[in-house]
Amino acid sequence: MKRTFIAAAAAVALLVSGASAYYLGTNRPAAPQATYVLLDGSQRTTADLKGRVTLVNFWATSCVTCVGEMPKVIATYDKYHAQGFDTLAVAMSYDPPAYVVNYAETRKLPFQVAIDNTGAVAKAWGDVQLTPTTFLVNKRGEIVKSFVGEPDFADLHRLIEKLLKEA
Repeated sequence: MKRTFIAAAAAVALLVSGASAYYLGTNRPAAPQATYVLLDGSQRTTADLKGRVTLVNFWATSCVTCVGEMPKVIATYDKYHAQGFDTLAVAMSYDPPAYVVNYAETRKLPFQVAIDNTGAVAKAWGDVQLTPTTFLVNKRGEIVKSFVGEPDFADLHRLIEKLLKEA
């Protein structure tokens, strides 16, 4: 019984130390390499994200939660953009490009919007299937946090503010 308890305590200690190392920035995974085709036809790569805190949001015009959270994504971009924050909205491969263009234009999305025609970008980011799926990337190009579903925007804002202060 005592050995089981010691083994369990050791396992918990390892998990806690690993989790704290992850959130303290020592074991953060790099954002995957991908090429993004923006609505204007230009291309960006994951390397272009470095130097700014970036929210990479996988979404679809047919996703009720995505459409519902978009005003908060816009407000977050507007609040932090001048401080070094950016947003890249990646429309899923099944989303008709005409719908994405119409949505971006009618809602006046202020950030970059990419269309993932082939699904390669979603695949590179861990085979994203559910929308919205959002990743927060720090200035060094490391994934700090990911969300499936709408994030708690108050918590997200606190984390963005912390990351913006990092070198």
